[in-house]
Amino acid sequence: MNEVPRGRLKVYLGAAPGVGKTYRMLDEGRRRAGRGADVVVAFAECHGRPRTEAMLDGLEVVPRARCAYRGRQFEEMDLAAVLDRRPQVAIVDEFAHSNIPGDGRNPKRWQDIEELLTAGIDVVTAVNVQHLESLKDVVEKITGVPQHETVPDEVVRRAQQVELVDIPPEGLRRRMAHGNIHAPEKVDAALANYFRPGNLTALRQLALLWLADRVDEALNAYRAEHAIGGVWETRERVVVALTGGPEGDTIIRRAARIAARSAGGDLLAVHVTRSDGLAAGASHASLARQRRLVEDLGGSYHQVVGDDVATTLVEFARAENATQLVLGASRRGRLERFATGLGTGETVVALSGDIDVHRVTHERAGRGTLLPSRRRTLSTSRLIAGPVAGLVLPVLLTAVLAQLRGTLNLTSEALLFLLAVVGVACIGGVASAVIASVTASLLLNYWFIPPMGAFTLDDPNALLAPAVFAVVAATVAAVVDRSLRLSRRAARATAEAETMSALAGSIVRGGQTIPALLERTRETFGMESAELVDEPPDTAGVTAVPAGSGAHLLLHGRDMSSSERRVLAAFAAHVGSAVERARLAEAAAEVEPVKAADRMRTALLRAVGHDLRTPLAAGWAAVTSLRSRDVEFSAEDRDELLATADESMAKLSRLVENLLDLSRLEAGVLKLNLRPTTLEEVLPAALADTPGVEVGDVEGIPAVLVDPPLLERVIANLVTNAARHTPAGTKVMVTASALAGRAELRVVDRGPGLAVAGRDRLFEPFQRLGDTDNTTGLGLGLALARGLTEAMSGTVTPEDTPGGGLTMVVSLPLVAEAVGAGPP
Repeated sequence: MNEVPRGRLKVYLGAAPGVGKTYRMLDEGRRRAGRGADVVVAFAECHGRPRTEAMLDGLEVVPRARCAYRGRQFEEMDLAAVLDRRPQVAIVDEFAHSNIPGDGRNPKRWQDIEELLTAGIDVVTAVNVQHLESLKDVVEKITGVPQHETVPDEVVRRAQQVELVDIPPEGLRRRMAHGNIHAPEKVDAALANYFRPGNLTALRQLALLWLADRVDEALNAYRAEHAIGGVWETRERVVVALTGGPEGDTIIRRAARIAARSAGGDLLAVHVTRSDGLAAGASHASLARQRRLVEDLGGSYHQVVGDDVATTLVEFARAENATQLVLGASRRGRLERFATGLGTGETVVALSGDIDVHRVTHERAGRGTLLPSRRRTLSTSRLIAGPVAGLVLPVLLTAVLAQLRGTLNLTSEALLFLLAVVGVACIGGVASAVIASVTASLLLNYWFIPPMGAFTLDDPNALLAPAVFAVVAATVAAVVDRSLRLSRRAARATAEAETMSALAGSIVRGGQTIPALLERTRETFGMESAELVDEPPDTAGVTAVPAGSGAHLLLHGRDMSSSERRVLAAFAAHVGSAVERARLAEAAAEVEPVKAADRMRTALLRAVGHDLRTPLAAGWAAVTSLRSRDVEFSAEDRDELLATADESMAKLSRLVENLLDLSRLEAGVLKLNLRPTTLEEVLPAALADTPGVEVGDVEGIPAVLVDPPLLERVIANLVTNAARHTPAGTKVMVTASALAGRAELRVVDRGPGLAVAGRDRLFEPFQRLGDTDNTTGLGLGLALARGLTEAMSGTVTPEDTPGGGLTMVVSLPLVAEAVGAGPP
């Protein structure tokens, strides 16, 4: 059976409501239908806009599914009908929409769209930038409007096409003023709030930057797919190379200024750790400080492993499509540069190609390195230069001493030859030292030991010189070689420790998710990809290391050296521990609701044991007294006992009703009878049991869509709570206003107020924060008030009262808004 190819997803991304996403989406559907494609409109929300509704002409529209929720009827996309119809293209609006619960529906519409794509149906959809999960908090800070419906960024990024629908802020405001977005009565409020020019400009920039990142990902994928190594200067990317030296701060700030010259420029700092440890010695404290500086300047820090620093830097820059590479000027002096040849900076310039290289001068330039030299072992050049020096240096010294014959005695000449042999031993090791000692002893014997011009090999004193030369040279070479090997091991250990320390530090700071750790591992070792698998494949070009818990860390790319594998094993251990922590966090998250329910039961039992028993005992005592035949009560006493019983039973009834309503809210079975209601209808009954409340003018407030008895309970609970905290001699104030399609009722007290830190617990059941009298109820009033309000599509939020106290703000949708809104 052939597998159905997955459908393609196209997303129209809007910078703000009203920019024309739905219009463009339907226009594309008409164009595709005109080209012969089988197109249906699975769901389109036109919001009563005539020009948008006209775009539906000629397109097949799948009837919507009707569903009931909490006593109300709603319309949703009929997913089953669309799957049965199986068109080539489905138009689905409101990508981030939350579906009505029930009948096995997916919680979110983007999950419905995933089913359509899996069935091989192409989908065209639309979403606003404020509904992207990563930008939810940012948009709320900008506009002051919370976003309850979101879609994961990754779902949108997986789309084959994302097209931005944009319009300048003033153009959008003109469209709003002409009545093309909202009804005329809503225009003024919208222009004064959400659609302010600053808000629209900020939303537009967010959309452009988010889409730029998505385009950047697609560009990198294309370059990798087509093996394009050259730099495409689509945006400014500045890579700054760090050694851990004191000049790092200067170089970072210079690179940040270069990146800042281009809007949207990226700053990337990279430190190269050689796998053989030769580049070790950088100050870890300095690197940590420089990393913080880079992040403070809006850049990112990277650490990679490479045997050749210059080549690794250039490869990293090309992999990141960098346009500029910033390095510090060499700390080596002229003599050192002359003796050791090209340094990292010169080599980077030679390899950079089309990447611009900046050499930044600093106070340590040319004053010698503060870090250990990177030439600590016998490189290929030294292995070649050693034997050559062993032959050439004694000959040159002989030529010089021959010109000075008679000036120096034989002892001085022998010491100079010995010095040359020691120098060759330091350069090329034992083999070069033996060659130099044999050459030097023969030349000394022939040219400087009488009889000159002939070898004197039968004299024991003459044979002593070559032996001494050989022993001294071999000893010096062995000591140098051992010192270099120990230094190399120490440097390698330091490099590995610093690499692991940087990884561990990032994990401890909590900034590394498992995908980020995998990317960090891939980047550090310069591999093509990194992933976690259960069973590693047995293929070439793949390195697999156990990561614990039955998982393996798999890297695709080049073959790795043994020292790199040792470091990789430590990386795998960190990744494994991160996986284990993630599993433990999931288990803890599953346990948390059980713990919360247990805490709720405990609090309920304690509350029932005291607060319910008190009115029950008082009423019982009153009734028992009335039934007693031993005492003759006067009419006044009987009335008092009856009043006590009535009051106790009323209090008990209210407590039980609160508990039942709270349990219905928790179970989601509270039935609502919503109807248009004005505040002046419900306030008298809500305030009947709390005398002395000052009520502002509420006659001009439009009707809200609520359940009147429930709204009475909400107001009564809030007012009772406010009265409990209001000092004697002051009154609770109730005021109301209407703005941006919502009515706001404020219950104001002049009490001690509540710190911001304690407001998260204010609406928890069985909490009596700030109560001096803990015998006045179960602590359900505020919890029930918020639950009932949210069930009616409203909110309850606390605010500071100017001059002291706490204000509870109840926000409810006006009737016109509520009719066109989605489910609560």
